[in-house]
Amino acid sequence: MIRGAPVGEVALALWRRIDVRRLFLGDLALKGAAIGVAVLLFVWATLIYNAPPPEVTQLFDGRIPVERPDVPSGFVLRAQLGDVGVRLRGPEDAVRAVGQQQLRATIDIGGLVPGPSVQEAPVRIAVAGDRVRVVEVIPATMPIRLERRMERTLVVQPKLANEPPPGFQAAPATFRPKEVTVGGPESAVANVVAVLASVRFGDAPVDLVQDVRPTPVDANGQVVEGVEIDPAAVLVTIEVRSSATTRTVPILWQLRGDVATGYWISRVATEPLVVTVSGARDVIASLERIETAVVDVGGLTAGRTFTVPLVFPEGVRVLGEQQVRVGVTVVALIGTRPFPLVAVQPVNVGTELGISIEPGSVAVVLSGTVPMLSSLGSDAVSAAVDVGGRGPGTYVLDVTLRAPSGVTVQSLQPSRVAVTIRSTRPTPSPTPSPTPTPP
Repeated sequence: MIRGAPVGEVALALWRRIDVRRLFLGDLALKGAAIGVAVLLFVWATLIYNAPPPEVTQLFDGRIPVERPDVPSGFVLRAQLGDVGVRLRGPEDAVRAVGQQQLRATIDIGGLVPGPSVQEAPVRIAVAGDRVRVVEVIPATMPIRLERRMERTLVVQPKLANEPPPGFQAAPATFRPKEVTVGGPESAVANVVAVLASVRFGDAPVDLVQDVRPTPVDANGQVVEGVEIDPAAVLVTIEVRSSATTRTVPILWQLRGDVATGYWISRVATEPLVVTVSGARDVIASLERIETAVVDVGGLTAGRTFTVPLVFPEGVRVLGEQQVRVGVTVVALIGTRPFPLVAVQPVNVGTELGISIEPGSVAVVLSGTVPMLSSLGSDAVSAAVDVGGRGPGTYVLDVTLRAPSGVTVQSLQPSRVAVTIRSTRPTPSPTPSPTPTPP
């Protein structure tokens, strides 16, 4: 530095001594390598910092109880739902943090068809939060039945758990109320043939007065599960009488005639099931049953209840009602009917278009009650293909069937047909060229 020189001149002198070319181009390879390493380190650090945490798949340590879904009004869900296992996937910390209170299992009944048959319904799992998802449900489906709700009114009947003390017998029971309503799934309610009030006598010959919960039973005397009784209890009163000349015997119904073609009798039951009679000892001892008057079921197409008198031998009288109700249940037979040649018709055909279909007919099988199937004409089923919006060409289209209500399409062969569309517009004739006139 020059002593006493101005600062500006000193700075200019120093700048002139710097070799700018060497500053930027000296050791160029080393500087480039350093810059490259720095860029790579920056990219690596950025990826590590922004990369999502690794995911794991893990079976949840516990079982999730399956909740009963909301059922549409007028229907009943019959199922033992139990619980399911679930396999989860997500960040390890999120998966490990999931507790049972964050998982909710239910049944998806949206695709079920109401009826008595068992169907497999998928199990759906909802997880609180969006970091964890369900990859597997164990089991994935559950067997359930979705049935229509049905109600029937039946007369309460007695069921004696034991006999009164020796030398005594029970008089006909009286109930308050006399009838109860049985409600629940259609198939279960249909199996109920009687509602029994079971009572037990004590050691002393005293009249019995008890509040009893009625029990629904089927034709074999087995309890029908899954139905409700309204009211839940009835008051039973049974007088205890001397049994010196009385006896309780079953009631046997008698039928005459045949139900209508295509129907059959599925059940016959009497209300009450037994009757108490009295008379001479030798007559009563040999009496096995009391029969009803003949019930004519000729031509029946539906269930019906008949009130008929009892027919008892000479010298025998009935203690209590002289008439009984005979319930006859008549149901239609189920069958199938083929329609082997149903012509396929095109619909929504555009103007100036011709249609050909291969094959031109399909085979259809309908199922339903025999009376319904027998009443159908040969033209009851129609088949069509929709060609709307399509131009000339060949297409493979689905066949649409139309069948009467009350029957089900069991099969359709084939379900798709080849449709060829061609233009019917006439081709314009070419205009002839004028003939030149010779000079």
